This record gives sequence, C-alpha cells and structure tokens, in this order.
Amino acid sequence: MEREVAAKARREAETPATYIGLKTRGQRAKLNNGSVSASSQQQRSTEKKKRKSHKPIVDKKYSQWKTLVPILYDSLSNQSLVWPCLSCRWGPQIEQALAKNQQRLYLTEQTNGSVPNTLVVATCEAVKKQLNGKACSPFVKKYKTIIHPGEVNRIRELPQNSKIVATHTDSPDVLIWDTETQPDRHAVLGAPHSRPDLILTGHQDNAEFALAMFPTEPFVLSGGKDKSVVLWSIQDHITTAGSNKTGGRSVGPRGVYHGHEDTVEDVAFCPSSAQEFCSVGDDSCLILWDARTGSGPAMKVEKAHDADLHCVDWNPHDNNLILTGSADNTVRLFDRRNLTSNGVGSPIYKFEGHNASVLSVQWSPDKSSVFGSSAEDGLLNIWDYDKLGKKSARAPKSPPGLFFQHAGHRDNVVDFHWNVLEPWTIVSVSGNCESNGGGGTLQIWRMSGLIYRPEDEVLAELENFKSQVFSCASRP
Repeated sequence: MEREVAAKARREAETPATYIGLKTRGQRAKLNNGSVSASSQQQRSTEKKKRKSHKPIVDKKYSQWKTLVPILYDSLSNQSLVWPCLSCRWGPQIEQALAKNQQRLYLTEQTNGSVPNTLVVATCEAVKKQLNGKACSPFVKKYKTIIHPGEVNRIRELPQNSKIVATHTDSPDVLIWDTETQPDRHAVLGAPHSRPDLILTGHQDNAEFALAMFPTEPFVLSGGKDKSVVLWSIQDHITTAGSNKTGGRSVGPRGVYHGHEDTVEDVAFCPSSAQEFCSVGDDSCLILWDARTGSGPAMKVEKAHDADLHCVDWNPHDNNLILTGSADNTVRLFDRRNLTSNGVGSPIYKFEGHNASVLSVQWSPDKSSVFGSSAEDGLLNIWDYDKLGKKSARAPKSPPGLFFQHAGHRDNVVDFHWNVLEPWTIVSVSGNCESNGGGGTLQIWRMSGLIYRPEDEVLAELENFKSQVFSCASRP
C-alpha cells in the first residue's frame, strides 16, 4: 500500500496535464515611436485565435490538474494579479518563526498606461511545514511600491544583500534599487518616477532581458540589442560615480564584450569567478567569456539550438554544466569541457518536454542534478538529469529526466525562482490570461515530498504512519 501511495504521487507528477497555445516572446516588437508594427499586430491576432481554439482543451486539462493538487503538493498558493507580471524573485528573510517564515518577494506590474509601471516589494509568509504535519498556505501582501521608469522586464537580486535589486526596462541602462530605503509610492497617473539609487551605463541600445548578479561579489552582467555583453561592479560608484541627466548617480562598465551577431537574450556568471560568464542570443549562439583574456569570446558554440536562445543558467554546484532554453522548445545541457574554441561542441543531452518556446531555465539550489524550465505552453517542468537512462515504471511515457510537471498556470510561464531559504519551494508567474481578467497569475508552491525524497525514506515514513494509525485504532 505504501509503495502504491508514493508511486501514485510520482506518476501523476510526471504526467503532462495541460497544453496552451503559443504566445511569442516578441512582446517588444515596437517601432521607434512606440507604436506596434503591422506585422506584430497580425501576429498577435493569430496567436489570440490559437488560444481561443485551444480554450476547451485548456479548461478540461486545468480542471484535471486541480483535482490532483492534494496529491501533488505539500503547499500551493494561487493569486490572480491585477496587471501582468514579467519577473519574480525571492528577497531576504525578515522574520523566522517556528511554523512559518516571512520573506520579501519582488514582483513587477506591467500596466496599460492608465497607471505607472511598478516594481513591487511584497511580504510573503513562506511555505513551511507546521508541527502537526499540515502545510501552511503562503500569503502575499504588498509592502512597498516603487514607480518604475518604464516596464520592468527583469529583476535580479544581489545575493550578498538581497535588499538590493537590479532591473531591466526598455532602455540601455540597468537600474539599481535599495528596496529598503526607497520610499513607498502611490502609483497614480502622472506621478513622477521613483529615483534609482544607481544607474549602470554602457549599452548602446536597449537592454531588456539579459541580467545577472554574481553570487559573492557585487558584479552585474547584462546583454542587449546592441549585441554586446556588459560587466559592472556596483562598488565602482564609491570612486567613479558621476551624475546622469536625471540627477542620479551613474557608473560606467568594467568591460564590454562583443561576439554575438544578434540580440543577447540572457547571461549568467560562472559561480566560482566573476571574470567568467556566458551568454545566449537570437543568433542561436552560446558564448563563454573570460574577462581576463580580452573582450572577445573564449568559446563560441555557433549552433547551440535550432532557433533563438532565450535563457541560460550555470550550475552552482558544478562549474562545468550549463543549461540553455530556446524557441525550438528544448532545453539543452552543455559540458564546457566538451567545447572547443573553434565553435565545436554538442550538448550532452537535449530535454524535450515542452510544446512551445522555453522562456526560463534555472538550476535547483537543493540538488545539483535538478533544474526547472518554464515555457509558453503554460508548463513549468522539473527535471533530474541523474534519472536519464533509468526507465520509469511509474510514468513510462514521460520524457526522459522529467519527474514533475507544474500545470497550474493557464498561459505562458514567463518567470520562476527557487527559494534558497525554503527547500523545494518555487514562485512562478504567468502572462495575461483572459480567464482571470488579463492580469496573469502568481503561484507559490512546493511539490509533495513523496515525489522528490528518496524512495526508501518515503516508504519508511509511510510504514511508521501506518503503525501509528493501527496503534490508535487498537486502543479501547
């Protein structure tokens, strides 16, 4: 019986539960005057028709997923958003209690212009098991609003001090914010923008998505439409900061690196060195850089995928492993020891479990072989490359390496973030969905421990639980 319970949870987790029509990442296809191009309008109209044609399937699969929630999750919180959210990140812990933790959460609000775009600092009661074994539901409440100059496309926190965040918008600059000292603002039409604490300059064209911060030192990395990768040190503001046209402090780059032939979509640091980093772009290239050897690529994989690359992440547990996600619907795993300076290098594995463009990939902080990927098909897949080559009797039709599939979103999952303070806990956000008024969805969840814990450990716990039940039942 115990094996059946554990196997059922794992089997349901690996079974695909939903399909959403494609929605392209080209959200920024605008003319210089800010108007939307005719081709973009036609593309959006086509995608809207696709979503409508899939709606009956989406509703049916989503209903099926809802019935499985008690089996699949230790905890799940769902919140409808007023405005679409393009990025989400966990912030610092602000209170630790026996049953639950309070923690900051960073979100974005992409508005229609009737009110300003904002960077939201929220307070979340993070997921944690209570003493009675029941999971407490995370609760998210807005703590502070920062009026952002333009849409917030990407947020990244400084790991050494996660009260400090960097943001990307539709401009060449990276904006640095101290979320604790920034005043709380009332976001009304006509309100002036909040003033960033620091502005990082160096791009020659808009830098919208590619953004990273180094784990142990205050280095910032960015990529943009100018096809370049730019590196800064926030500490440089102490000696070199100047004034920009808005009166705020600005800092120039430590280095500018050239090698891409198209927009740089994402960047990542090597976890052990701020001088080593990687980037991916719309030229289908994966490039590794070493700032100590010059401004050109150290290694360049010319055809890392069969389409544009959207995302990249470097394994924090193993400096040799790099993940990439692409518009070809796949996630690929590269070992940099297999790459050569002449652009030769094949992935050590190609993960196929999405039906649309992959938008985000991220390694788990809890296990070195586990990572997540989110896509425009509305799915957030959790993979374990240690499971490759091992046949699963629980779900034989699932893609190799896939061991959990979160299907709670009903539109493209634009971003997600593992919580380093609460094991196996994830926050994820999806795009505008007609079913909930167009604002998108925020979810905080943790899969059941029956799924990710070692099987022997799970069976031992279930056996102990069974013994306790029988003991109670035998009492007069």
